[in-house]
Amino acid sequence: MPHAAAAVVRGADGAVLGAHGPQDHLFPLASVTKLLTSYAALVAVEEGVFELDDPAGPEGSTVRHLLAHTSGLAFDEHRVMAAPGNRRLYSNAGFDVLARTLEQAAGIEFGRYAAEAVFQPLGMRATLINTAHRSPAGAGGLSTVADLTRFAAELQSPKLLDPGTLRAATREVAFPGTSGVLPGFGHRRPNDWGLGFEIRDGKAPHWTGTANSPATFGHFGQSGTFFWVDPGAGVACVALTDRDFGPWAAEVWPVLSDAVLAELA
Repeated sequence: MPHAAAAVVRGADGAVLGAHGPQDHLFPLASVTKLLTSYAALVAVEEGVFELDDPAGPEGSTVRHLLAHTSGLAFDEHRVMAAPGNRRLYSNAGFDVLARTLEQAAGIEFGRYAAEAVFQPLGMRATLINTAHRSPAGAGGLSTVADLTRFAAELQSPKLLDPGTLRAATREVAFPGTSGVLPGFGHRRPNDWGLGFEIRDGKAPHWTGTANSPATFGHFGQSGTFFWVDPGAGVACVALTDRDFGPWAAEVWPVLSDAVLAELA
């Protein structure tokens, strides 16, 4: 069992429907950080810092490709493995490039931009992305369940983004039909993704529940963390632990998600 674990279920109407564990405990987010990095990038697009189709990364790649894991960059290396748009190569390196591209365009360090553009307006006082020695793809992100509940509220009823922008990022597949590996769960054809947000669609097996609607979007992290929003059920679920992802998570996360949805039903 994890030494520390906390979770929350939030309804689309703003009600906290269930909570467990220390809501203010600070957890490493691992790749759940990508949701926060992506949101900062989307705010930057709306602020005119850069555009989704601006060049970024390998030749032919854009900000859109980086967000959708289709830039062609390798998983953890700045090495080109495919032409942009051809494969869904899940890439931490791509998110490093995304953060640097935003820094250069905005003239401000990425962690500070994310704090000023996303965390502070949403009241996420404990959340940070430390890019001094860590990656904005995962290792640099720290947050609490309480703060991520506030972020879930933004995803369910956006105030920082135009609803159309959020819908495009979370409900519309970027580069449809692209196949690739869903980390921890194997190759998927297709491996649907939005702009920074994984879209569940019909993937099986999956880290969300079998009862989650195809419209469910979110992310999980190697530090034993997950975050999903199911628009079909009108609910969001966040779970943070201090036990690294492994077979235990692939076994119990879907069961937990299904139990949440069954209780609501």
